[in-house]
Amino acid sequence: MATRKAPAKVRGVYEREPGSGVWWICYKQGTVRKREKVGRKGDAIELYRQRKTELRAGAKLAPNLRHKGVTFGVLAEEALAWSAEFHPKDIKTVMGRMKMLTGEFGLVAASDLTPQMIDSWLTDYRTKGKNVLAPATKNRYRALISLVYRQGMRNGKVKANPARLVAARAENNARVRYLLPDEEKALRTAMENGRLCYIPALDVALNSGMRLSEQFSLTWEAIDFGRKEIVLDETKNGSSRHIPMNSTCEAAFRSLVVAGQKPADRVFSSRHGKAINTPRKWFEASAEEAGITDLTWHSLRHTFCSRLAMAGVDIRTIAQLAGHKTLAMAMRYSHLSPSHNLSAIEKLVAVE
Repeated sequence: MATRKAPAKVRGVYEREPGSGVWWICYKQGTVRKREKVGRKGDAIELYRQRKTELRAGAKLAPNLRHKGVTFGVLAEEALAWSAEFHPKDIKTVMGRMKMLTGEFGLVAASDLTPQMIDSWLTDYRTKGKNVLAPATKNRYRALISLVYRQGMRNGKVKANPARLVAARAENNARVRYLLPDEEKALRTAMENGRLCYIPALDVALNSGMRLSEQFSLTWEAIDFGRKEIVLDETKNGSSRHIPMNSTCEAAFRSLVVAGQKPADRVFSSRHGKAINTPRKWFEASAEEAGITDLTWHSLRHTFCSRLAMAGVDIRTIAQLAGHKTLAMAMRYSHLSPSHNLSAIEKLVAVE
């Protein structure tokens, strides 16, 4: 039986997302790489040949295809420099995302990047496979593109911000995934097998509710054993926060104290003594060994808030401890609070 040959590849014509049926063309105008979204493969091949003919003939391309001044990549470098100065704690995350964006749009003239191009990229990028991007993550990329253009506008490099006209992806912020007692037991058992040194980090997360970036940027000068509190000078909301330490949290910190530490030293480090920026590698491996699915480090923050609610702590206090900017963020835990629900239903008695 004859086997069907794979379709021949055409130079400059490609599917960004294999199997999507949406074809793009890529070519160079001088030293500038151009990309255009077309649609059907046949149309893409035809347009690619047309563009190459125009370039060989020295014809001027349409106005929206000409190189116009500064590229997206140049604006991105300026935005990175600004982020490094004003948000140094987030710079590694920003650099990773910016690398992805400049790989896609770096050589595109900043004035040529349209809301439709940004929206198409957000729609098509990493929609299949293991590492599918969540709507919330796509919104972070959208926000980063917007930052690039805002900085460009401040510096007089561009006149408009196309990202402002791109609709945000709907996020399921009401979803709460917290660690169940049996899951925590299994997780700790898995961590005891070669990852025992990271258990203090887990204890701090479950008993402080800190965000990942807050916890793993902690230095010893932020730990006040005398007042039994953690002092966060710069949080996600741009304000300082004091988090009380319970006995479990304090014991976890004290277990990490070693001779010769300096106030500016990072609290959490690897087994080799290097500062930890993210727990993702060992945390995900432990969760997988424990047979726990759909669990992220942020789930531990949800666990902190959920357990407070189930213990009867009022919503306002939960919001304060977690550093929520508004009560609305903490309201997602209200259905877990027995005292809150009981006091609400008890009001019916007075009406009878």
